[in-house]
Amino acid sequence: MANSALVWLASVCLVFNIFSLPFLALGLSSCGGSCQTLNDCEGQLICINGKCNDDPEVGTHICGGNSSTPSPPPPSTCQPSGTLACKGGKPKNTYTCSPPVTSSTPAVLTNNNFEKGGDGGGPSACDNKYHDNSERIVALSTGWYNGGSRCGKMIQITGQNGRSVLAKVVDECDSMHGCDKGHAGQPPCDNNIVDGSNAVWNALGLDINIGEVDVTWSMA
Repeated sequence: MANSALVWLASVCLVFNIFSLPFLALGLSSCGGSCQTLNDCEGQLICINGKCNDDPEVGTHICGGNSSTPSPPPPSTCQPSGTLACKGGKPKNTYTCSPPVTSSTPAVLTNNNFEKGGDGGGPSACDNKYHDNSERIVALSTGWYNGGSRCGKMIQITGQNGRSVLAKVVDECDSMHGCDKGHAGQPPCDNNIVDGSNAVWNALGLDINIGEVDVTWSMA
């Protein structure tokens, strides 16, 4: 009888351990907690160097107040592919890539003349045509242009003054080549440029004479 009781007790303990293991495995670490994989951290936190921390790609600041585990800076994934110097000018980095496109992509808005004889050089890369500056159109840096995959698509550009405008992608702001006639003698574009027509600048209420302003953009 005593042996039967011991067998029954052992069976109950075994069943309890089996069912409790999954629940123990569900314990997730918070900010600064130990981790081995992404699944070890709660919410939007990720595992960085064995500690749960903010995801720099998402831009969360959940652990911002934890001074012992500060959020690391976002990784620099887009590196220069080389340099190019126009005659008499300083070398400029060239790029085949651009920063990742998000719902609010930081960029520098510049001004481009898309008409024949303008500072845009040759015709637009998307349709091999020149365009009137009254059109709300843009050229994107090589990485964002992405081999023409965004040709004809609309993007939304937002200025720091809160105003927004929809503009159509018609050209590439070449981040690899420049200094020749086809580029109106201009050096390569930086990898974070939205090169807008006069109409884009006017719609945003910006002074074209400034030349460059910080904006954000996203696919419309």
